[in-house]
Amino acid sequence: MKKFGKALLALLVLLLVASVLFLYWPLTQRSVPAASNDKPVDVVLVGAGIMSVTLATYLQELQPDWNIQVYERRDGVAEESSDGWNNAGTGHSAFAELNYTPELPDGSIETKRAVGIAEQFEISRQFWSHQVREGRLSQPSDFINPTPHMSFVWGDDNINFLHKRQQALVKNPLFYGMQYSEDPAQIKAWAPLLMEGRAPDQKVAATWMPLGTDVNFGVITRQLTDGLKHSPNFGLHLGHEVTALRQNDDKTWNVTVKDLKSGNETTTHSRFVFIGAGGAALKLLQLSGIPESKNYGGFPVGGQFLAFQGQDVASRHKVKAYGMAETGSPPMSVPHLDARKLDGKPVVLFGPFALFSTKFLKHGSWFDLYSSVTHNNVAPMLDVGAENLDLVKYLMSQAQLNDDDRQAELVKYFPNAKREDWTLVTAGQRVQIIKRDPEKGPVLQFGTEIVTDKDHTLAALLGASPGASTSPPIMLELMAKAFPEQMKAGWEARLREIVPSYGRKLNESPALTNQIRTLTSQTLQLPFLEVPADVVSPAAIPATLQRPEPAPAPVQEKRNANEELQAL
Repeated sequence: MKKFGKALLALLVLLLVASVLFLYWPLTQRSVPAASNDKPVDVVLVGAGIMSVTLATYLQELQPDWNIQVYERRDGVAEESSDGWNNAGTGHSAFAELNYTPELPDGSIETKRAVGIAEQFEISRQFWSHQVREGRLSQPSDFINPTPHMSFVWGDDNINFLHKRQQALVKNPLFYGMQYSEDPAQIKAWAPLLMEGRAPDQKVAATWMPLGTDVNFGVITRQLTDGLKHSPNFGLHLGHEVTALRQNDDKTWNVTVKDLKSGNETTTHSRFVFIGAGGAALKLLQLSGIPESKNYGGFPVGGQFLAFQGQDVASRHKVKAYGMAETGSPPMSVPHLDARKLDGKPVVLFGPFALFSTKFLKHGSWFDLYSSVTHNNVAPMLDVGAENLDLVKYLMSQAQLNDDDRQAELVKYFPNAKREDWTLVTAGQRVQIIKRDPEKGPVLQFGTEIVTDKDHTLAALLGASPGASTSPPIMLELMAKAFPEQMKAGWEARLREIVPSYGRKLNESPALTNQIRTLTSQTLQLPFLEVPADVVSPAAIPATLQRPEPAPAPVQEKRNANEELQAL
């Protein structure tokens, strides 16, 4: 018995030592090669996806004399989350995503978040429009196409919600033109696949927005990269993985990278580092060792879609139809039947079906999640996990789905769908943020977040949706945080040439909305609707002219931040 007790004690001690080593590893920093350049480059970008390339494009226009170097672990740009097959491609403008407009306890519809996302997408349109005029992006139909956005529901409660949502949104200039219908014939005209084969006595409703788009962010990233290469001050290094980030006494950075083909490591000296490596950004942020990195953990979630590539289906569905998450399901389960243009051909995707993986990238390592756990974030990660058991249960149930289960979900939106017409495809990985909130404590953060150090020498982008759709406004926000002196010294004036509405809100002015949309619609070859002058955003009406809002009923505090952005 004594031997057993000693053995048990020894095992406990061994586990304790192993846990300490795991949470504090590495105990010391390994040696890395000295920097090969005495004069630091101006900017190092980690990752060659839509975020890094968008930032590089801004910087090359604002400061063409800056030396910019990009390091990407894959053999091509935009091969992870930015790739067309790995990205939802909706052009998230809040026209159809019902989780962006929650119903408040008093029965009213909150539109603030939807309007904010619509504003951001208008900035994206201006940025891409400018790049087309400058010749960095080619034929607009290669990367953006008119694709109406629909919301489609059934059931009395959902129909009532959708009608209130449409009535609330059309009061805003950015949502002018959104139509509502409960007429099966009208809905069939908008999207025949949704209605054909559906029970005639099922009550349904839909909204239809003709200004929606489908966007291929992989094409945008690759074309912008080709434009960046024309400058002698730009360098792209494919097949190179960042393995160490060390800050020098003068606040510059040594960025150590490994050539994945030769195995050789080199170090580049840089004044500024941006980590835009998608799901891998968390681990790279941790490599930097900045104090801000200790506040974050990550929770990876992937997605799968059913893909229809046959012309008998793809040619008949030309909208993006978003539904409502089933009762009890998290917002990330919002189903949609999407018309896409991928590899130059029309495709229809249905999903998402959640896919849990410990990888932080689609082409990452199964150890990504475990290696991101440290003594700084292990407690918050466990705390958030306990607070989000519904999400854990949902992911477990999704992992057990088979083809028959997926077909059963599909026919709710495409009643005549045939099993033999679709294939299951895996999209890119997303890493939801777990962070320390000063008031709520550890929270699961949905959406994206910019992390910068106090010296403005390093920035990282964490998180997921709406992501790529709002990459230009996100990078504007990053530049404001990371380059405040340059912004005041002349960048802001130049940015108004790239983004004419910079610093203004379109939704507060029908005239400005019409001006900007006319410009971008002409350049990007997209439909346009003129907003009447009497469509005025509620935010633009003086407070004295508005009705006082009823006080909302108290709600239980949830430790989830930006839950409406929880989407694959």
